[in-house]
Amino acid sequence: MTVVSNTSPLNYLILIDRQEILPALFGQVLIPEAVWRELRSPAAPQPVKDFLDNWPSWLERRIVSQAPPNLQQLDPGEQEAIALAQSLGASLVLLDEKKGRQLAQGLGFVVTGTLGVLDLAARRGLVDLEDALKRLKRTTFRATPRLLQRVQEKP
Repeated sequence: MTVVSNTSPLNYLILIDRQEILPALFGQVLIPEAVWRELRSPAAPQPVKDFLDNWPSWLERRIVSQAPPNLQQLDPGEQEAIALAQSLGASLVLLDEKKGRQLAQGLGFVVTGTLGVLDLAARRGLVDLEDALKRLKRTTFRATPRLLQRVQEKP
């Protein structure tokens, strides 16, 4: 399974110390160079920078030569994540931002975000969903109360 991630899901899973669910669920996760730059930016949280200082073997960086014009309204990380997914025929794209998700879905990709990854990990017994959501609420992660409730109520 080829999985490409944008910045946000990686950032938040690292911040709640649940990044290990990514290789457990997907094996390898690919990120474009723009996502790498966003995760390493001066504004990135220190735990994220620390994580990247010990780069895990399951996270692979790829260069994207150019994002298609139809993605120009997105931020660079989203543009390159979708462009990378297109070039590789990815099975799944990890995106949290609504506009990026909609565009990727419109291009035929299966898309999930931080909450979807946590939900899948919980269903596979890899994470305590209630604990993960509590941790997530202590970060800058934003989701509607309705969406959070739906994730908690899934069987």
